[in-house]
Amino acid sequence: MVDLKSKSCCFTGHRKLPDGQEAEIMAKTEAEIRIFLSGGINRFLLGGAVGYDAEVAKLLFRLKNECCGFKVVLIYPFDGYTDRWNDAQKAEYAKLLPQYDKVIKASERSGREAYLLRNRILVDSSAVCIAYCHKQRSGTAYTVRYAKAQGMAVTNTAPGMEEDTGSLWGRP
Repeated sequence: MVDLKSKSCCFTGHRKLPDGQEAEIMAKTEAEIRIFLSGGINRFLLGGAVGYDAEVAKLLFRLKNECCGFKVVLIYPFDGYTDRWNDAQKAEYAKLLPQYDKVIKASERSGREAYLLRNRILVDSSAVCIAYCHKQRSGTAYTVRYAKAQGMAVTNTAPGMEEDTGSLWGRP
């Protein structure tokens, strides 16, 4: 039986990337993806949010066209979670959706718990995590703390946050 977890990387990040820093954040993300690909990671898991998740999805699909052999999996929280998005966000999601190799729904129920469950599934299904996290109080920070508590290596692509800062990661 194939151990998918040991070959998987999940992503977590904020919904808004700071103006003027998108290129730097995505360049760091691409560099990490390439390192993980060369190390045998061949499955990438995303949560389907706007912002970092959407940008990573576009990056992964571009890389997949350049070099094959990896899968991109969407794990979304619940049906209808995009209902409050604006038209441009919904259109981008609709364009990305058919490119995923697999699509998994985390919960039958909507609400905050579904988002947290989705985040835990992302982590529990992966060996490593790439994050864009600079806020202590957010779903992204929760996911990073959860990943660290599971003993997972987490790479933060946020400018100035490359080193593990104790307060963000829940350590002294």
